[in-house]
Amino acid sequence: MKRWLALMLLIPLAAMAEVRDPEKHFFDPKLGDFQEELATARQQGKQGIVLFFESDECPFCARMKATILNQSEVQDFYRKHFLVFPVDVLGDVPMTDFKGKETVEKTFALQQRVRATPVIMFFDLEGNPVARHTGPSKDKDDFLMLGRYVLEGAYKQMPYERYKKTQAGKK
Repeated sequence: MKRWLALMLLIPLAAMAEVRDPEKHFFDPKLGDFQEELATARQQGKQGIVLFFESDECPFCARMKATILNQSEVQDFYRKHFLVFPVDVLGDVPMTDFKGKETVEKTFALQQRVRATPVIMFFDLEGNPVARHTGPSKDKDDFLMLGRYVLEGAYKQMPYERYKKTQAGKK
């Protein structure tokens, strides 16, 4: 009985240990210059850069941060393979885009045709967009699959929805 009680007390603690602040553990600190970030990504052996286009008023963005981006497995996977930055679609924060042009976040978001949030865009090490997902991910596994879709280069052969179907039988 004591072992069972001890185990039941440890399970919630283990689950809580998996949750971390996404601002500190998912997103990388921004320099504001995506050309410099590309150089850093190449230097660190990353596969590219992920931009999370968001707004403070977006309930789907908040839900993703509270249920997916706060998961240590998600954070560790994305930080291992990519540099990850938030972009405020309504923000006036000055920045330099991948081509070296000075702009602000909201103008950059419009140039990327971001009309809804969240939008997750993957860029290769040359600053070219290679994959885009509009809307929230269903859950942690779906968001991890999105990252694998890019890492494996599957975006070159098929849309993400088809990739998800091919992966369903592999579980």
